Amino acid sequence: MLALCAVLFGAFGAHALRETLSAHDSIQTWETAVRYQMWHALALILLSMIPGPQSIPKMTGLCFVVGSLLFSGSLYGLALDGPKWLGPITPLGGLCLMIGWVLLVYSSYKK
Repeated sequence: MLALCAVLFGAFGAHALRETLSAHDSIQTWETAVRYQMWHALALILLSMIPGPQSIPKMTGLCFVVGSLLFSGSLYGLALDGPKWLGPITPLGGLCLMIGWVLLVYSSYKK
């Protein structure tokens, strides 16, 4: 679902929202949100293909989902000139994404 939404938001931003994003000088912000969302959607797909339920901590996928929602979601809102309180949410989402990657690396070394 995250990958589908990334494609939809990317297309929506490139076509329907182009003028709005240009007016707010936030095309790069929107593209960053789409890019991070897609990379982490792909990471979730790859995680689901790893055999064995105990090979990767379950928190890894949860961190990627929550991180994507917070990071990309807040950037989407900011790109559309949303409320400024979204700004501090972006780094929290980034932190969740980083924790997910640390868990993944840790579980790889643990093997």
